[in-house]
Amino acid sequence: MDVKREQFVKRVSEPVPGGTPVEKAPDPELGYALIPAERYTSKEFMQLEWERLWTKVWLLGGRSDDIPEAGDYICTNIGKESVLLVRQRDGSVAGFYNICLHRGNRLVPEEGLGSVKDKDGVFRCSYHHWAYSPKGKLLHVPDRETFPQGAPPCGRVRPIKVEEWGSFVWFSLNPEAEPLRDYLGVIPEHLDPYHMERMAWTRDVTVEWDCNWKASVDAFSETYHVQGIHPQLKWYLDDVNVQYDCYDKHNRYLIPFAAVSPRVSLPSIMPPLFAGMMEAAGMDPAEYEGRIDGVREALQKFKRENGAAQGKDYSALNDDQLTDDYHYTIFPNVSLNVHSDDVMMFRQRPHPTDPNKMLYDIWMFELVPEGEKWPERVPHQHFRHGDKTIGQVLDQDAFNLPHVQAGMNSEAFEGLWIGDQEIRLRHFHKTLGDYLYGHNGPGEGDI
Repeated sequence: MDVKREQFVKRVSEPVPGGTPVEKAPDPELGYALIPAERYTSKEFMQLEWERLWTKVWLLGGRSDDIPEAGDYICTNIGKESVLLVRQRDGSVAGFYNICLHRGNRLVPEEGLGSVKDKDGVFRCSYHHWAYSPKGKLLHVPDRETFPQGAPPCGRVRPIKVEEWGSFVWFSLNPEAEPLRDYLGVIPEHLDPYHMERMAWTRDVTVEWDCNWKASVDAFSETYHVQGIHPQLKWYLDDVNVQYDCYDKHNRYLIPFAAVSPRVSLPSIMPPLFAGMMEAAGMDPAEYEGRIDGVREALQKFKRENGAAQGKDYSALNDDQLTDDYHYTIFPNVSLNVHSDDVMMFRQRPHPTDPNKMLYDIWMFELVPEGEKWPERVPHQHFRHGDKTIGQVLDQDAFNLPHVQAGMNSEAFEGLWIGDQEIRLRHFHKTLGDYLYGHNGPGEGDI
């Protein structure tokens, strides 16, 4: 069936957490111009991103509860760099580049979690045993008398800025980066009511994808593709009546779940995905006697009335947040599907050298009811696309993206032709352009 353009809600909104936003006119700076394909395929553009984006912004490093004690660390990579995020004795987290000042060896060889508690409390280079404190200070140079020039005068590995918010550790390679809260803008006000610190890991996966990192961000920033890539979801969510909100750097959409797309007819029997939502909430679908289009409201009412008894505190959330998907992009590379009982978080990282490849991190967390035992942390997995399934919906996206990337490399493809349902993509590229070129747009010769 045809869908009228007016059905799509498009707003640039004032920050109103969880409620009805104050409408403003769409930002005229977003425009309707073609987004050049070279932004996804050019090594020169990739280098520009490294110099003016990745080394300037705040980036998601890991989960705070992964480093509970002094000496615990997270080793994570972004592009060509590797960093160490280390819990200190005073409870803070310090960060520094993952290198030895001697001959450049990485102090920690691979990404992951670890601790120096059982290693004399120091990071010791495996090559020549130079030793560093949990703050990156150089503590020991074996056979130091054989270095007539002395130890490196800096006395420590270059530090990086680190802060915590939302039960996560964030870092910036920019020594002049603004405070994290200033960078995040409306995000803490919007997401704090979900209490992500009450959610435990249920999945931790890194998948190597054959596409540019921005192609992945794009794929999770609009619902226009549901009818094509995810046809089964038309009987699970309303992909048409979607609210799009663009803020300073970040953006979101709000999409009704337990709703049927206007693109299809209302079914006469309960869709299986509706029944699954009801069962997950503690409802018995067989006992429901209302209309199919009343399930969403019934779910909201049930969760509101029964949440406390289930050990789930929904008091800070509005009714729509009890059922719907509030999807956020924290610029530049974090996507979150936020729900009352769980959060799906995706970290999209660039390949160090190839604009046609990326690392896709899948982090999933589930609300632990009050009084229940905190589950063990799930192990991390790393594999290439196609080696394992990552779930039906994500498999559908993953299958499509290499073909998108291949098409973007075609001589016949000039760039992205973006419509109103993809306003978040325009906002994203406007923000990207602000970092790369300043607020006056690209100059002559820029992409």
